[in-house]
Amino acid sequence: MATPAPESSRRLLCAALLAVPLAALLFQLPISSFKTRSSDTAAVAMDAGAPEIEFDMPGVLRMYKDGRAERFDGTETVPPSPSGDPANSVVSKDVVLDPDAGISARLYLPPGVEPGKKLPVVLFFHGGAFLVHTAASPLYHKYAASLAAAVPAVVVSADYRLAPEHPVPAAYDDAFAALRAVVAACRPDCAEAEPWLAAHGDASRVVLAGDSAGANMAHNVAIRLRKEGIEGHGDKVSGIVLLHPYFWGKDPVGGEPTDAGYRGSFHRTWEFVSNGKLGLDHPCVNPLASPEEWRQLGADRVLVTTAEHCWFVERARAYAEGIKKCGWDGELEFYETKGEGHVFFLPKPNCDNAVKELAIVTDFVRRC
Repeated sequence: MATPAPESSRRLLCAALLAVPLAALLFQLPISSFKTRSSDTAAVAMDAGAPEIEFDMPGVLRMYKDGRAERFDGTETVPPSPSGDPANSVVSKDVVLDPDAGISARLYLPPGVEPGKKLPVVLFFHGGAFLVHTAASPLYHKYAASLAAAVPAVVVSADYRLAPEHPVPAAYDDAFAALRAVVAACRPDCAEAEPWLAAHGDASRVVLAGDSAGANMAHNVAIRLRKEGIEGHGDKVSGIVLLHPYFWGKDPVGGEPTDAGYRGSFHRTWEFVSNGKLGLDHPCVNPLASPEEWRQLGADRVLVTTAEHCWFVERARAYAEGIKKCGWDGELEFYETKGEGHVFFLPKPNCDNAVKELAIVTDFVRRC
């Protein structure tokens, strides 16, 4: 019988086998589909009459040198449920939170809320590598409604400008504008407040949340909040929920693969979404590189979740360890699911592990 390979060898083998475009890594799409799409890409490149390609994430997005971007993923949408979601009776609607800044969102209100009863508010940012998806994407619509019902809470699933048309930090600016609009709408003295937030939103119990790139955004909004504050609100939120957060860096941490091809796909994608203006160790993508800024996180509690086979698992573990060492004085909770991959709870919301993770998030929000 062969001797089992050591963990380091196993990781290296996985890195070699999985050194595919970032799309496969972030969205758990079958590798075979990328082989097919990669051949399509090659065919396009060989066509003398085809436009030249600047950047290609097969199956997700292609950008041409003429500046045009073509999306293949995250374009499907579903309407809100003004009469109640059949699965949980949560009602939802699309609103403009800030007309001047162009910030829109989908709001979710759980069933049976008594008039005037205040609820925690979860401001949620969807994932998608800063490139694809919206608040109306089926995966995120279902998750936000499920979270609103489980807590119960008012969930505000915010849209934001996507790269490459609007490189990072545009997404961060929109996320912070969304937070300003949400806390303002929860105040009774706001003349033009959104009715659901005015009636039921508790400005003292605002939780920032997101998955993958959205979790990265939640972290960065909290950093900015502590630096700038919001008039009439202060410089903190009650909590932050980072679901399988998208953080990265130039050098490997923990047991991250060292394979150049594997790491290069992540390097190139971050450079692309930030238009080359934010380096691989910029605090926005690598909090470990700037502990003095990290300790200023504007939140009293942080929940970090990840999964054993998530490509950012080592970053999540390092975040949980690092935030305790950098001088931040809040309460940390860390939860790791064994045997699952990156954001598994979105495509498999009814599996046992997804139900358990939602329960962890629900309990955390209730305590904020």
